[in-house]
Amino acid sequence: MASSHQTPHFHNEIGVPTIRVGVREFMCTGALPPFDHPHTFIDMGDSDDAVCPYCSTRYLHDGSLGHGCEPASCEYRPDTAP
Repeated sequence: MASSHQTPHFHNEIGVPTIRVGVREFMCTGALPPFDHPHTFIDMGDSDDAVCPYCSTRYLHDGSLGHGCEPASCEYRPDTAP
């Protein structure tokens, strides 16, 4: 299955206070496995921001990022993880 058909996943392994994302529906994993929290589905709806209830990472919507995020290193692809 191509990753473009999956819900994007983002993590905050680097510990930034805010991650900008190009989508309004995604999964937050907290950190990278094995230190991740339960993968939490976040739906921003009409809002431009959301906070993960587990790790308190703030996500801001930026449509110019497509399906990606900034910092780019916060994207997690479970289909390519070791």
